[in-house]
Amino acid sequence: MTSARSETPAAHGVQGTLDDLGTPLAGVTFVVVDLETTGGSPAESAITEIGAVKVRGGAGLGEFGTLVDPGGAIPPFITALTGITQAMVTAAPRMDSVLPAFLEFARGCVLVAHNAPFDIGFLKAACAAQGYAWPAFPVVDTVDLARRVLTKDEVPNCKLETLARFFGAATRPCHRALADARATVDVLHGLIERLGSFGVTSLEELRGFAKAPTPEQRRKRHLADAVPSAPGVYVFEDASGEALYIGKSGDLRTRVRGYFTGSETRWRVREMVGLAERVRTIVCATGLEAEIRELRLIAEHKPRYNRRSKFPERVMWLKLTVEPFPRLSIVRECRDDGAAYLGPLSSRRQAEEARSALHEAIPLRQCTQRLTPRLIGDGRARTCALAEIGRCGAPCEGRESAGSYAVHVTSARAVLAGDVRPVVAAARVRIDRLAAEQRYEEAAAQRDRLAAFVRAAARAQRLGALAGCPQVVAARPAFDGGWELAVVRYGRLAAAGMIPPGAHPRPYVDALIATAETVFPWSVTTGAPGGAATAEEMECVLRWMDAPGVRPVEVEGTWTYPVHGAERLRAWLDDAYAAREPGEPRSTRPLR
Repeated sequence: MTSARSETPAAHGVQGTLDDLGTPLAGVTFVVVDLETTGGSPAESAITEIGAVKVRGGAGLGEFGTLVDPGGAIPPFITALTGITQAMVTAAPRMDSVLPAFLEFARGCVLVAHNAPFDIGFLKAACAAQGYAWPAFPVVDTVDLARRVLTKDEVPNCKLETLARFFGAATRPCHRALADARATVDVLHGLIERLGSFGVTSLEELRGFAKAPTPEQRRKRHLADAVPSAPGVYVFEDASGEALYIGKSGDLRTRVRGYFTGSETRWRVREMVGLAERVRTIVCATGLEAEIRELRLIAEHKPRYNRRSKFPERVMWLKLTVEPFPRLSIVRECRDDGAAYLGPLSSRRQAEEARSALHEAIPLRQCTQRLTPRLIGDGRARTCALAEIGRCGAPCEGRESAGSYAVHVTSARAVLAGDVRPVVAAARVRIDRLAAEQRYEEAAAQRDRLAAFVRAAARAQRLGALAGCPQVVAARPAFDGGWELAVVRYGRLAAAGMIPPGAHPRPYVDALIATAETVFPWSVTTGAPGGAATAEEMECVLRWMDAPGVRPVEVEGTWTYPVHGAERLRAWLDDAYAAREPGEPRSTRPLR
């Protein structure tokens, strides 16, 4: 049920002077807002509850609180976190009626939120979905303010519960929108009181305070003085030479100088700047070389302030084992052991879904015991229930001979090698049957399982095609009229260079090939079958080659995709997910 009460803020005329510029905080009307949602992304999730409190001069003016019907299922872990169940939102109003009421409640005010990008992002998405223009609300983020005002000695982190406890908030945060908004009000007032010692007395100063560079940022601006204006990689290092953060840029000087200005608001990065004592740069010939060098350096040094690409070895593979009765196993490394592999896969969940899709098509055994003819003959092999329901031929009991089982193995090897037709056909039959029986959630689960397999197979085939070529030389138009050159050997960038505008390309191509890195087709360290680069590096190369205007100069080897491979199903994948309603979970809509 929606509840709202508000006092309309009276207009207060304030005579400004040269010494009193800006809007005094005592006269600013704040609307502190908090949302509960079905997930973390506005593109994939929806709002389930809105809570807001209007305050001015330390006094409450009104409150707005309502549950919202998200139009889809609430995941169990969200219910466990917030206590909001599907039954609670069944009779709640939809967003098309809640949003206009909230916008009217907040009209002319300053929005405040704890971790504002999250809440404001969902509100903007709701406005776009309902056809409303997003009002130009000034926004204040209490997380940004807390990171500037409070020290690590005072609070270990800037979570709402921690700050509410520190400032003695009257309401304890409990992952319910209105309660959390009330707690954020007390946190806001506590932060504003602290800001008085910094001379912050106006709204403009309040909003600019969190964006202003820290003393550490200002003190270390000299670290960017010797950085060149060229594409490349930069490495922030501490006094001992440890890499703190690694990044890339098309203009190193401009990018590095940005870390010492108010435009850099990420608190982790600001903390990193405080520890940095030098910036080491590596000038690169092209943007592609800079991107690849960044990936390699991050994987090698694993800087503490980098979040992405630190552990390229943490990928999963689907392996058809080499034994008398092979099975599908999920492993963390790919070896040159004669087994068939599918991957790399980004997570164990994707690997399990891909394996399940393959099991639906081919009745390979799913037990983990190592079957041998002697073990089967002695009757010591463990049995399971899959044979009784027709999902396994029960070689463990001797019902299926090694020759008969080899037929399934041959089919599985063909699928892993590139022919995805058996898996797709089996999944579609099952999806159509479940949809006809109106078992839509089960049909959607089968669809997602098939999609995981198709994505994994498409990625493996795409990377495998590049990794199988001993050498590929390609050229891409540069902004100055010249050409960027890349020499790729077994999927690894072996050399990069530039052809000046108007120059004959052949001498530059020959020189780059002659000086390129020697690459071998197999690398146990990268775990790439037939390739010498990580999957992420090969994907960077492929994105570069997919750009408009790229021309292949030389191709040594055969660069092809399987005729019956997964790449041809990309349009089906896009169509399967294109018709979801805003906020509808991916797993609730049947395959169309």
